[in-house]
Amino acid sequence: MEIIRVRDKTAIRPRILLTGPAWCGKTTVVRKVVSRFPGKVTGFYTREVLERGMRVGFEIVTLDGKMAYLAHVGLPGPHRVGKFGVSLENLHRIALPSLSASPGVDLVVVDEVNKMVCLSPRFIEALERLWTAPVSILVTLAEPAEGYGEQMKRKMNKILINVTPDNRDDLPSRILEMLSQ
Repeated sequence: MEIIRVRDKTAIRPRILLTGPAWCGKTTVVRKVVSRFPGKVTGFYTREVLERGMRVGFEIVTLDGKMAYLAHVGLPGPHRVGKFGVSLENLHRIALPSLSASPGVDLVVVDEVNKMVCLSPRFIEALERLWTAPVSILVTLAEPAEGYGEQMKRKMNKILINVTPDNRDDLPSRILEMLSQ
């Protein structure tokens, strides 16, 4: 785990990046942090969509309860990642408004930065604005990270944590402690 400390806590709040392979528990860690975080949280997580035990898509779920498909095998259109059609319209309509560092927001959650969301220049611009905003951020990165996800891993002033089956149960408490400092 890499930890970068910043002296002026008002200038840069924690930027915590969780990385690790699929199914290692990144989203579960995020959801546990959100459920116990004492301040105001905004953002979104992604949820796998299964039909008869087969993965057919992914949903965007905002922390205030809005939902829409991010990707689905049945979505047409020019934006595709593997077998999935990607809805940038839903990403822009549902996820982007949830990435607000408005007054009173203490933490913004982005789960996850992957090939699908990085098809949107507007999404990447929103993440860049968040990086410099006076708000803590908790981001999950698909592994292996590519493109913008890899750029995020190289940014300064971040805490990069690799999620594993061995550490995932302890991480929510450790992350909450980092966010309270």
